[in-house]
Order: sequence, then structure tokens, then C-alpha cells
Amino acid sequence: MPVRCFRNFLNVRNGTVVFRGCGEPASADCAAFRLLIKLFPFQAYHSSHTDYKQSIGNTAILPIRTSCRGPAPITTEENDIIDEAIYYFRANVFYRTYEIKSEADRVLIYITLYITECLKRLQKCSNKNQGLNEMYTLAISKFDIPGDPGFPLNSVYAKPKTPAEADVLRYYFQQIRQETGQRICEKVFNTENGKPSKWWLCFAKKKFMEKSLSGPGQ
Repeated sequence: MPVRCFRNFLNVRNGTVVFRGCGEPASADCAAFRLLIKLFPFQAYHSSHTDYKQSIGNTAILPIRTSCRGPAPITTEENDIIDEAIYYFRANVFYRTYEIKSEADRVLIYITLYITECLKRLQKCSNKNQGLNEMYTLAISKFDIPGDPGFPLNSVYAKPKTPAEADVLRYYFQQIRQETGQRICEKVFNTENGKPSKWWLCFAKKKFMEKSLSGPGQ
């Protein structure tokens, strides 16, 4: 298959596919793209947001650009950790293993896993308003944090030291979930006819690190 048909968002350098972002061609062929990533290994991406003032356990509390209430420091920077996770999602999601290089990477991992949960829900939505409602419901639904028995990555996430820290981390994750859901919904429904983009939804079944926030078999 000619790699040039994906030239708007991929570069091939020395046999390695380098992802260039979230742009998509006018006529996206997900099956062809899946074939492409089998032929060429992707480069894994790590967070560049390594300058932070607070962490809980070994998870950074990074600033985000949001109007959603929560403990995250608010930033006006053009690209925050959520933008970064969305930008690299369709490259990183294919990795079954991932080397954690910083506490910021743990936030990137969580957002990447949560994007998959968002895409699963958005598969059932026919328009953006329905999608936004579904994203809000998902964001505030009960979820696990590091240290909870149901959290899928307890082996690499440290448990909060106190109940107060656990509350802060839970509200931080909820704030991230709300903002991520809104942004992903905008991406998925950013189409000429207002229908969900298959170029996004075709990634709903991928499992980053072979893990899922919704539990085994879901």
C-alpha cells in the first residue's frame, strides 16, 4: 500500500513511522491504516509536560485548560496534557507496552485509556449533542483511581498516602475526564455532515498497554 496516501499526518524515517498529528484525509481508510502500522513500527510518544509543582503518589498534577471545576491548576497555554494525549492517541494506542519516563507520563496514560472509553460511547451517538451528554455521564460515573482494587495499572501507579490525597486525585481525574470528553466529542463530530468520524471511531477497539478502564472483557 502506498505510504504517500497518509503523507498529511505520517512521515517514514529509516523504517519508522513518525506520527504528525490529528489531521485526517478527506477519505480515511481505517483498514488500510491498520495495515500500514503493521508494516512500519510507530515511535512511542511521551509527555513533554515535565515541569510541575505537585504530584500525588507518583502521578503529576498537571495544569489543564478547562472551565470544569476541580483541583487542576488552570493554564492558558495552547497545548496542555489533554491536547498532547489526543494528538498522539492514534500513534500510542497501538503499543502493548509503554516505558514510563516521568510522572507526567502517568497522566498521559490515563487520558489515553480514557479516550478509548469515550470512543466506545460515541460509537452509539448520532450527533454531537447526544455525544456531549454521553461524555458528561461517563465523566461523572463511578471510576477507580490508583490503589482501588479495580484500577488496571496499580503495578505502576502509587497509591495516594492519605484519604485527603485520594480525594484530590479522584477529583483531578474527574476534571480531566470531563474536559477530555468534551474535546474528543468535538474531534469526532468535526465532519462536514455532522456525523461521527469513522477515522476516530475505528480506534475504539484498540487497547493501549492491553488495559481498559472499564475492566476485563469490556
